[in-house]
Amino acid sequence: MLVSGAGTILQALLDACADPGYGAQVVAVGADRDQIPALDRAAAVGVPTFVLRVRDFPSRADWDQALTDECARFAADLVVLAGFMKLVGPSFLKEFGGRTINTHQALLPSFPGMHGVRDALEHGVKITGCTIFVVDEGTDSGPIIAQQAVPVGDGDDEPALLERVKTAERALLVQTVGQMVRHGWSVQGRTVRLGTQSS
Repeated sequence: MLVSGAGTILQALLDACADPGYGAQVVAVGADRDQIPALDRAAAVGVPTFVLRVRDFPSRADWDQALTDECARFAADLVVLAGFMKLVGPSFLKEFGGRTINTHQALLPSFPGMHGVRDALEHGVKITGCTIFVVDEGTDSGPIIAQQAVPVGDGDDEPALLERVKTAERALLVQTVGQMVRHGWSVQGRTVRLGTQSS
């Protein structure tokens, strides 16, 4: 898993993985920042961690290659971006394309980018939600795996709506990762099917 902050999504997956019936295991947690709570959460349950800061590399491409190499070292079947605030690059996608997933706090393709909840509120939508998708070269543009709707209340402000979306996001990610790991998945163009092995 790759993280950048508090690690609440990571914690939800760590909790799920504590049940042997869940079928998945977090083999490592990487971050683009040091001294963040997410790394403490991983260390607390004995999961190996690593930190690769972009500014410590001569170029973004060098960072991307280092990230690729470090993730490959752990031989993960699936890479989960859990609040990871960097775009992965060509080297990473060459190695992990089709098996890297991310979450977004809106119903894609609506409201991509950093402020999905705020943008949905400003647009006046009545339903927003969260999306799990396969990472590609774009920003929140990859094939959609799963979505969960969250109604927007008349009195909602951004913090209130964000909290409900985050709750749905954590549950949906846990459910989706479990299905992918236990039953496999395939990506054909923009269609993701769970329950089939990736080609």
